[in-house]
Amino acid sequence: DYKTADGKAETTDMMAKTMASSGYDMIIAIATPAAMSAYSAAKDAGIPVIYSAVSDPLGAGLAKDLADPQTGASGTRDALNLEGQMKMIRALLPDAGTIGILYTTSEPNSESHLAAFEALAPDYGFEIVAQGITNESEVSTGAAALVAKGVDCVNNFTDNNVVNNLSTLLHATDAAGIPVFGSEEEQVKNGCVASESLDYVALGVETGRMAASVLSGETDIMSLPVAVVADSSPVYSKANCDKFGIEIPEAYSAAVDLDQ
Repeated sequence: DYKTADGKAETTDMMAKTMASSGYDMIIAIATPAAMSAYSAAKDAGIPVIYSAVSDPLGAGLAKDLADPQTGASGTRDALNLEGQMKMIRALLPDAGTIGILYTTSEPNSESHLAAFEALAPDYGFEIVAQGITNESEVSTGAAALVAKGVDCVNNFTDNNVVNNLSTLLHATDAAGIPVFGSEEEQVKNGCVASESLDYVALGVETGRMAASVLSGETDIMSLPVAVVADSSPVYSKANCDKFGIEIPEAYSAAVDLDQ
């Protein structure tokens, strides 16, 4: 029974409660907001939750320990290669000094990504300019605030609210001549210039394997370790790079052009 909430938290909560009250054998949740809603609805009913693409299960309250969750929920963690991403930004924009970040304050994954990015920034000569927002209605004003601050580029994490409204962010940044880097290839296909991208197909396959092992009785959901998918590779869009006069340096000559 597949349902999508179109990125709306209140709808996600309602759908999760309906699934839990219907007595399903398992709920699978994609991304952090859906996983948090599913776990909240299912934990008292004893329904196992398998999640996919949750960057910070500990921060989201979905696991007590990644190796031994003990919550009734487990799944796959997408560990973004943030240092690889920053290396790419430095290589493609050698003169840039500031990176803007638009993030949703209620998404634990975004807050943990931001903290890690801020810690890396001095090593690569960057200053991080962060703009927090609370919901989709603030994406436009948040993007305008970053533009007004004169950032040299914007880096987008896998922030679900921002990704769901990526066109709004790109409308503001494109008009100002500010390139946006994504965190996976779909964001590049949709208008970002480049990304150090995870293999989300591999992550989905691993999520399915974990779900099957629990449903078959082979594995106890309480002790099923969280699986980490961290392998990444660089991708870019030549058409999007050309809009900003960005040339792909020799070090990234093997990167995949998603326009081809």
